Parts: sequence; structure tokens; C-alpha cells
Amino acid sequence: MTGWNASDIPDQSGRIAVVTGANSGLGYVTARELARRGARVLLACRSAERGAEAGDRLVADVPGADVEFVRLDLGDLASVREFAAAYPYERLDLLVNNAGVMALPLGRTADGFETQFGVNHLGHFALTGLLLPALLATPGARVVTVSSMMHVLSNIDLGDLNSERSYRRWTAYARSKTANLLFTHELARRLTAAGSDVVAAAAHPGYASTNLQTAGPKLEGRKGAERVMDIGTRILGQSADAGALPSLYAATAHGIRPDCFVGPSFAMWRGAPGKSRRASWTSDDRAGEQLWAASERLTGVPYDALKV
Repeated sequence: MTGWNASDIPDQSGRIAVVTGANSGLGYVTARELARRGARVLLACRSAERGAEAGDRLVADVPGADVEFVRLDLGDLASVREFAAAYPYERLDLLVNNAGVMALPLGRTADGFETQFGVNHLGHFALTGLLLPALLATPGARVVTVSSMMHVLSNIDLGDLNSERSYRRWTAYARSKTANLLFTHELARRLTAAGSDVVAAAAHPGYASTNLQTAGPKLEGRKGAERVMDIGTRILGQSADAGALPSLYAATAHGIRPDCFVGPSFAMWRGAPGKSRRASWTSDDRAGEQLWAASERLTGVPYDALKV
């Protein structure tokens, strides 16, 4: 691969980062490379066992890495509030909203939200809002939210955010990833209006070889579909190391602008990170405002410092 890579990450010494879903795949690589460059990284993961194991593995990969596992279940707003309340620092340089679920059978979070919308969007919306004071207190802080090239499959349905009228797993996934981009768009707009230099950006990994694609079939016991997805991912997907580069680029590279969308340079699929195409509906101011208002209401997390 030519172009920007992990060796180009600037020195992160003295910086504090939170990476959600850091126990495997893209999140683990993102956390590992930030720690390799000197950041103190909090591994925010749902499973205590997998999170602790990831911490041990990361220190083995990067001796001397400054990392800590902290439990966070984005499908449970009580857990999100506990994580934010226990956050021990007054500053936060980097929040990487990486964790996500893909194409699951219809389910509900602990708070009754459709699982993909609840975990991929609402959990991260609440987390970002609750950590906002620490972000605003940190010069040059960034919020990077991981979307997907699959967002192009569907705009959100503001009249049925929780898929109560109908449910199709891939449509729901695409809508949650559109929500990630609309959230970034509106967050960037509000931060600019408030005179803050915090940068809200988004990234996507293209087609990366992780366990995300097989989670849905595995959960349902559809072994044939699981095998097909696994084989396809191995053949077509780029490595997790390559898939994490857009997130790392958005998080650390110089010149990242508010509301930018970073992805692989070759057909949104693979290659070095650069500016990515996005559906026009992900830059719709009115839709961003409406989704924001609904998200504040559903999560009970008001962004008081960014009222417009």
C-alpha cells in the first residue's frame, strides 16, 4: 500500500483517547496504534473478559503501552452513564466511536431501541454528549465516528427510527450508518457555531476482514450464511490493520476538517485513506437537526453547551 499509513501517525504522547469496541478488529488496531505512538488509551468494551484480554494482548504487542480496560455497553444507557461518570480525567483529546453491530436479526437494546440504531448511533450520541465537557476543555480534541460505505443503501426514516413498522436487517444497518454521518454533520455544525476547535469527523473502513460480517448469521445459527460471509470477507476484504487506517487518519492526521468523511481511496473499498464520497442526504441540515432532537429526547442526554 502506498500513501499514508500507521507509521505516519504523529506523536501522541500526553494525549488521552477513548476507543469503543477496542477488544477486536478495527477498534483493537486503532487502540494499538494510538498507544504505539504514546497515547494513553481507554479500551471501552462491553465484555469484561474480552476487554481485559485485549488489554493484555495490546501490552504484549506494544511493550510499555499505557492502556486501561473500562467496561462500556452501548446497548444500555445506564452503562454509558456509568462510564462517563467514572471517566477520571478533565481532558479528552480523542474519542473514537468505533463499536458497532451489523445486520442482526430484529432485537431491542436494554432501553427498548432497535439494536442497530441503539448501539451504532444512540449509544455513541449519548457517550459523546456525556463526555463533551472533557472534549471542550481540550484544545484540538477530535471526535471520530465510524460509519460505513453501506450507508448509501438507505437514508434514515425519521418517522420510524426504531423500525417499529417494518424491519429489514441491511436497511436498518444502512440507516444506522447514515445516522452516524448525520450526527457528525450536525455535531460539526454546532461545535463551529459555539466557537469550539473540537473537530467532529467520520471514517469508514471500506470492506475490512473482521468478525462483524459473520456476527448476524452466527447469532441465528445460520451456519451456511456464516461460512459464505466468512469466505467472502477473507477473499474480498482488506486486513483490519488496513481497515483501521481511515479512522487513524481522521483521528491524527494534520488538516482534518470538521465533517470530513475519510475512507479507502480505491472505490471506497480498499487502499490508503483519503476523502470519501458520501450520500447527499448525510449533509442535510434539516435532517441533522431532526435526528439530533430525537436523539436528545430518546437518550435523555442534552448537549447544553451546544444549544443553537
